[in-house]
Amino acid sequence: MALLVLCSGGLYAAAPPAAADAPEKCTPSKGAIVAVDFGAFDGSVVRGCDPTPTTGYELLKTGGFSTTGTEHDGPAFICRIGHPAAPDGKQYPTPDREKCKDTPGADAYWSYWVAAKGTKDWRYSSLGAMSRKLRPGDVDAWVFGATEVGGGGGAKPSFSPDQIRAGAGPAEIRTRAAGGWVQQRLTGGERVETSPGEPSDLLTVKAAYALAASVGRSAVLDRVSAYLRGRTTAYAYPQGADQPPNTEAAARLALLAKIVGKDPRDFGGHDLIGGLLAAVCPEPAPGAPQEGCSAAGDFRGAGTTEAQAMAVLALVRAGVEPPESAVARLTRLDCPGGGHGSMLNPPGQYCDGEPAATAWIALALHAAGGFDGALAETLEELKGQQRADGSLPGYTDSTNAADVTTTALAAQVLRATGDKARADKGVAWLAGRQFPLGGFSSDELALEPHLYPTEPAALAGAGTDLLNLVAKVIPADPENPAEPGGPDPGGPGPGPGKGPDLKKGVAYLTAPKQLVRGRYYPVPGTQRADFGLTIDGAFALAATGHDNAKLRGIVDFLDQGGKDGEGRTLHSWTLTGTKHASGGSIGKAALLAQTVGRDPRDFGGLDLIAALAKETCAAAGQGCDAKGNYRNARSVFGQSLGIIAQVRAGEREAAAAPVDYLLSLQWPSGAFPSVIPVRNSSDQEVDSTAMAAMALHLVGGEKADAAVARALKWLAGRQLADGGFPGASGNSVNSAALAIQGLALDEPEYRDRIARAQVFLAGRQNTDGGFDVAVEEPGSDVRASAQAVGGSTTVSFAVLKRSLAGTSPQPDPGPGHDPDGGAPPQIVTPGESSGGGDSSGGTTGSGGSGGGRLASTGTDAMPLAGLAAALLAVGAAAVVAARRRTSAGSR
Repeated sequence: MALLVLCSGGLYAAAPPAAADAPEKCTPSKGAIVAVDFGAFDGSVVRGCDPTPTTGYELLKTGGFSTTGTEHDGPAFICRIGHPAAPDGKQYPTPDREKCKDTPGADAYWSYWVAAKGTKDWRYSSLGAMSRKLRPGDVDAWVFGATEVGGGGGAKPSFSPDQIRAGAGPAEIRTRAAGGWVQQRLTGGERVETSPGEPSDLLTVKAAYALAASVGRSAVLDRVSAYLRGRTTAYAYPQGADQPPNTEAAARLALLAKIVGKDPRDFGGHDLIGGLLAAVCPEPAPGAPQEGCSAAGDFRGAGTTEAQAMAVLALVRAGVEPPESAVARLTRLDCPGGGHGSMLNPPGQYCDGEPAATAWIALALHAAGGFDGALAETLEELKGQQRADGSLPGYTDSTNAADVTTTALAAQVLRATGDKARADKGVAWLAGRQFPLGGFSSDELALEPHLYPTEPAALAGAGTDLLNLVAKVIPADPENPAEPGGPDPGGPGPGPGKGPDLKKGVAYLTAPKQLVRGRYYPVPGTQRADFGLTIDGAFALAATGHDNAKLRGIVDFLDQGGKDGEGRTLHSWTLTGTKHASGGSIGKAALLAQTVGRDPRDFGGLDLIAALAKETCAAAGQGCDAKGNYRNARSVFGQSLGIIAQVRAGEREAAAAPVDYLLSLQWPSGAFPSVIPVRNSSDQEVDSTAMAAMALHLVGGEKADAAVARALKWLAGRQLADGGFPGASGNSVNSAALAIQGLALDEPEYRDRIARAQVFLAGRQNTDGGFDVAVEEPGSDVRASAQAVGGSTTVSFAVLKRSLAGTSPQPDPGPGHDPDGGAPPQIVTPGESSGGGDSSGGTTGSGGSGGGRLASTGTDAMPLAGLAAALLAVGAAAVVAARRRTSAGSR
């Protein structure tokens, strides 16, 4: 039982640690491990073990950690964590930094990460610690800092699950995830563009290398290589087909030809090998330097050590002995201060050593042979730059942040030359830097993944390099069949009629076990209404029309001041008329009224349309990101809901500023972020993009229509091989359902993709009619089911209508009616709280959370007597407000 601690503003739960079990008491198949990273407070990573795991919350306690919740949310939202091994044995963040009254801000909180037995990567948890049920072999991690939804940017574990598992071996790179991330960077499934309409041949060929290593022989690799064959003249012969080639481009394409089983002497209509051989610079005549040549043996115009080395590799792979002068040139690039230079400078010119250049030289010397002494010296130089953790710096002897590309190249070379131990060490370090969706950033401090470092990391993870890489058929992972490498998402869809069973879905949503008193969905383990989720369920019923009577019961409860088991009404959630009013929540409630033909100007006794106008920000300020943002609407989802409600109410003029604000949030890619205010360009979310597209489609006009077209194009490009879409919880049901609604705005263009997504949803429906949260989170969940049922109909929230004519008021068994002994745990959607939020089945919104703050869990601070009674009655596990996450749409 958590200790009750009085404080000036209310009450919070301070959970003392239990007698800690040593991590050694857990094994890979017995018990669970938790790791808490106190690095933000100048501490280390501390591990704990629970030999008989139950929940993530109990794992912390049994592992020897103490926790403190917030006054607003209770112990379910972990605000502070402590351990005797933490600095000074304290809980962090300390009270001078975080009061733990309200839900902590998104820029500084404990993010919760989980990994199931045998999995190689962390996943940002969609459950709170109290709600997460552990299995033997599970691993949890807690990291303090700023974290975007789903771990897309910001603080994340600097270690892999394998690195903290009991009896774990070296961590591995998730090569399939890397391949999936690369696929999502492709435009038209064939090329990489740096901005719309501006393809990059260099990045496209690097994408092809990464796909060959991670996905293997596949339709997507065939499309990319075919595209590059068609670009051979433009890329490798920019001066004309009758002129010498660009050395780096010709070498890269020649290597690609060998990787995909083509002939580099006839690739795109060019003899790339002949072109490279003809480009070797002779010994220059005295006083007559040749253009593009700094010394004998240069490949004309190569300019860099990397390009020179790649040309040597291309010739070796083509079965041609490279000219000795070309190989010898790589042995004369030593820098005075140590290491090797990255440029083909004339002999004697100063240079700064770069370990990446050393790695390229070593691989080329190894491939060519005949330079054993130089190779040995080069390898010793490379090994001397490897740090104790397996990483390498970007510059020789630098103490700055380790470099991902350099570490990946070094790991490739060390493995190719037989030093498996050092290679494994480098790969293990890289594995800890891989982003949840598979990409890599440029260095250990960067917050965004990029293609340039992801390519060498993918090769290192696959245990190969450009000398040995060959595209082979890579069998699908039986535990993750939806990963890249399966059916190609560019092919024809299965056609209509193969989607979920919506009647079974509705039966699940309306079952007494889920829908308390036929009126609302509860916060798990309580009789407290989750009003946001309840409206999600109502939208699903309205979309299908399969149970209008139950829909009437929900609507009457919300409209007529119905009270949940704790005496709260709808406007205890919207907070309309208070300084904490949430524009997203108000918009969501107003939209439900409009959907079923009720008056949004008198819903629940209040004028919600007037409230939206009142809560439209005139400028940046408290609860306002900028002009047009609805006050305390911290997600794109919430902003979109407010716009839809205003436009449907005929208030286009009032909605003009909110529309302009929403348009300003769209990224050049076409995607929309999740969190308001915008914090990271990597925050590009399917759910929020779909919702924004629905709102803007309703608005209409040249600007809005263009934004919708870009959004839908981006959405289509995010579809995974099995028809699903990536979301905060993985291959997500929520995201797939919302993507269907978005893509259906242009149904003729995206018919096949919609059909494929509907088949994906059908595959996630369980025998009880409910839907999984994601491929990675099986088990029926109310929130996912509500979104899946409604989304499968393809009907946009912006035009959703359902008449309640012919229905009658539904009998209410009254408070306390609980035929099933309490509701099962519900999954919290990105940014939506249990009992608060502006999300509709996929994103968040905060019931009054402040600027940039995580959305409230909905577990408001209660009077002391009431909370004490609740805790005494059901124990700490009853306070299961699922842990809130900022949604990608709450910007």
